[in-house]
Amino acid sequence: VIQILRHNQFQNRITKKFKPFIVIERVIAMLIQIRTMRDRHLKKILIVNTASKCGYTPQYKELQDLYEKYQDKLVIVGFPANNFGEQEPGNNIEIQTFCQKNYGVTFPIMEKVALKGKDVAPIYTWLQKKEENGVQDNDVKWNFNKFMISETGEWQGYLPSKIMPNDRIIVDWIMDR
Repeated sequence: VIQILRHNQFQNRITKKFKPFIVIERVIAMLIQIRTMRDRHLKKILIVNTASKCGYTPQYKELQDLYEKYQDKLVIVGFPANNFGEQEPGNNIEIQTFCQKNYGVTFPIMEKVALKGKDVAPIYTWLQKKEENGVQDNDVKWNFNKFMISETGEWQGYLPSKIMPNDRIIVDWIMDR
């Protein structure tokens, strides 16, 4: 059961972490829905840039397993991108179908975005720039990079592609160890 936070309460909380001009509408809609009635707390967010034709694509399965195991504490959000080796050529419908058919993905997969260049998605500007996130600069160099966001919207960490979703670093972060 999902409880929708009042938009004003959410907006006050989120604008302190994500600058208002960089929050895209679909991310707001997803974040508003991550508060459950049973848990009565916000969840951590693992943001991953994804691609369907990459050597790391099998991480979709591990991401789904992680999501199922820790869904009371975590939401995973995939952002498909075609920035690296043109490994995400599909349109949004093709990407959704691929993820569901091949990996049983039920966590949110957003619309395809750009991670680099003049069309970079505002969320990725925030994730990658210290002057935006207040913590550190990060340069996404390939698909399946991971960003860890606290329950209150604070940037907490960055992990490169080679760190698998079931890695102890991620599990310890989820479990506050």
